[in-house]
Amino acid sequence: MCLGIPGRITAITDTGRLMAMAEVSGVRREVSVACIASADLQALIGQWALIHVGFAMALIDEDEAQKTLDALRDLGEAQETLEQMAQSEKALAEGTLA
Repeated sequence: MCLGIPGRITAITDTGRLMAMAEVSGVRREVSVACIASADLQALIGQWALIHVGFAMALIDEDEAQKTLDALRDLGEAQETLEQMAQSEKALAEGTLA
């Protein structure tokens, strides 16, 4: 299964190579926009895209981007809780938790 993370295209960095700067949860990275490129690359600026391993795979609207970011944040919090529970169980089993 592939997981695309929503990112907003903030700038076109290399028109020849179809590269752009995308901001993903406050982190900027250069991505290929070859999969979503149109004749006017500048039209991508401000658009939301699903980013996967350095490629903007598909354009999405802002509402879908926010819903996906919220779900990913919830999954991260759930994973953190599960890890804390596992650590507590391990400590109880080892008798190190008082």
